[in-house]
Amino acid sequence: MKKAALVSLLLATCMPTAALAEPLLLISIDGLRPGDVLEADKRGLSLPNLRRLLTDGAHASGVTGVAPTLTYPSHTTLMTGVSPAKHGIVANNSFDPTGINQGGWYWYAQDIKVPTLWEAATKAGLSTGNIHWPVSVAAKGVSWNLPQIWHTGHPDDAKLLDALATPGLKAELETAVGQPYAMGIDESLSGDQLRGRFATALIAAHKPDFLTVYLTALDHEQHGVGPDTPQAKAVLEKIDAIVGDLVAAERKAHPDAVVALVSDHGFEATHTGLNLFRAFIDDGLIMLDKDGKVASWQAMPWIAGGSAAIMLSRPEDAAIATRTKALLDRLAANPANGIAAVLDKATIAKAGANPQATFLINLQPGFVTDIYRGPAAPLVAPTPVKGMHGYLPGPAHLEATFLITGPNIAKGKDLGRIDMRAIAPTLAKAMGATLPDAQAAPVDLK
Repeated sequence: MKKAALVSLLLATCMPTAALAEPLLLISIDGLRPGDVLEADKRGLSLPNLRRLLTDGAHASGVTGVAPTLTYPSHTTLMTGVSPAKHGIVANNSFDPTGINQGGWYWYAQDIKVPTLWEAATKAGLSTGNIHWPVSVAAKGVSWNLPQIWHTGHPDDAKLLDALATPGLKAELETAVGQPYAMGIDESLSGDQLRGRFATALIAAHKPDFLTVYLTALDHEQHGVGPDTPQAKAVLEKIDAIVGDLVAAERKAHPDAVVALVSDHGFEATHTGLNLFRAFIDDGLIMLDKDGKVASWQAMPWIAGGSAAIMLSRPEDAAIATRTKALLDRLAANPANGIAAVLDKATIAKAGANPQATFLINLQPGFVTDIYRGPAAPLVAPTPVKGMHGYLPGPAHLEATFLITGPNIAKGKDLGRIDMRAIAPTLAKAMGATLPDAQAAPVDLK
């Protein structure tokens, strides 16, 4: 063998195995129910691009989510393969009993306690990109990052993103697209459409081997008017067009790419709000000052839409725990309050939910934990929120979506109902990467 050929052979054998794996585009449509794709015709939906993913690849008939079925905990499970109790993102908002964080969310990836798909892909020698994925500020392993974050919606939020995104990336893509990037607080359809254009521009400019893209308008619409409404269906049909553009751009950059589409949860239609804060104030567990702000507290609801973690200021104080449990039992005894279950710490741990909580309340479908509305607000009242999630997983309406297509993936294969924790290791395997901390095995796609 000639020396040059021998050198080439040795170099080839030293190349990372990930170079032989497929690139991956991962798209999330917040709040997409599997039935909206699987039964699109029956539900009067025109979704040609989502239906193409369905017929060209494998799909789950339903994805059993995590506790609670909220956006941030679920998206972090989709990126790690573990439950909220293990990855640490146990709610959307951080716990803030006195309101000093001004409604801050779990934006920062440093709060994730286990490796993510971005890190796994980077370790496997792949380049990575992100457009607006939850819990992505300063995420490790992201080559080109436009993370999700906002403060007030003021124009200064754009400067905040400039400071936190990959240096120069936002300006580069704004030049390519020809307009400013969407504000982080913007959950509208036009915001999704703009982020879709930025994602296609990122694909064209940098061709990341692994790209995450998050679309939020369907969730926003279903909260406002409810699932199965003409308005929500119209938004989903427009999002389908965004998906088509993303897939076309990815196939142009990587003809052999795997395309996966996920959602974080489904939706329940809602009608009644339970104002837990009123009950805790009336019982003296939350004390207000003369301006109506929290002065001190012994027990506090950490609301999560269809559920609430109950926090104690001193978890070791048996007297506070007993008093709080008595209040929760009284509330649960009245069917008008819509409480389905009161979980203790052992049951919370079994569900993989918030380990910081002493108790957890799960509501009946149709009920929602209303935000704090002052001590004069009624305990139970009609809610302006027409759709909600955040309940414990299990009901069919709360199931999430998983579609995947690409080389070596069976066409038209029904994977049945799968555990959300199985998605991340499945995607890692497709990229030639690994997630050793995952709590579920990869799904067989062949």
